[in-house]
Amino acid sequence: MAHQPLVNFLIAGVQKGGTTALFDYLSDYPDIALPSEKELHFFDDDARDWAQPDYADYHAHFPAPDGRPSGEATPIYAYWPGALERIAAYNPEMKLIFALRDPVERAWSHWRMEHARGYETRPFGWCIREGRERLADAPPQLRRVYSYVERGFYGAQLERVFALFPKHQVLVLKSEDLRREPGPVLGRVRTFLDLPPAPAPAPRESHIGPQSGELAAEDIACLREVYQADSARLETLTGIRFP
Repeated sequence: MAHQPLVNFLIAGVQKGGTTALFDYLSDYPDIALPSEKELHFFDDDARDWAQPDYADYHAHFPAPDGRPSGEATPIYAYWPGALERIAAYNPEMKLIFALRDPVERAWSHWRMEHARGYETRPFGWCIREGRERLADAPPQLRRVYSYVERGFYGAQLERVFALFPKHQVLVLKSEDLRREPGPVLGRVRTFLDLPPAPAPAPRESHIGPQSGELAAEDIACLREVYQADSARLETLTGIRFP
């Protein structure tokens, strides 16, 4: 390997899955090294020369190596084409953490965020049906916005993960578990990072998005059908099942 990897774990997915809360919780532990900002968006940066990548500016976000696990949280890594392969090339021993949320709820939360920002003007029902065709011709920035449905195919994403990394380097969590009982979940994360038990930080809510509106029953049914095969794939891979 031509470089010495500094970062040895990533919260790599998923957007709107509780990654901000997880990052904030881990920031409370002095024996974990994190950058001051969440979402460095390094491995999903297609403008970089990935044939000869320079990691200097990435490493500049982190403290000097001192034996602590060093990581960051950019939840698009699980979804963005090429990101996982770049991570594997950077550090084949990287530990990856994924916080998964019911994909229907995740899609709805994603749409509400983009609608509140003004990036999305079409209704949710249209976006999850006809609007999926926009991804084929959309520029990269809008592919990030319009991927309400596509980011929820967790089974397909984890198949890519397990093709690149052994399963013992991957920890898959449910965001609702982190929200309801953060202590046991954080204990699992610390064990995964080879750290001893530590008192759990006080429960918190992080990055709560817009709460207006209601998810229509017909949209729920539509997405349940869309995700049916992938949900079975996810359950086979991880044992995790959503409604």
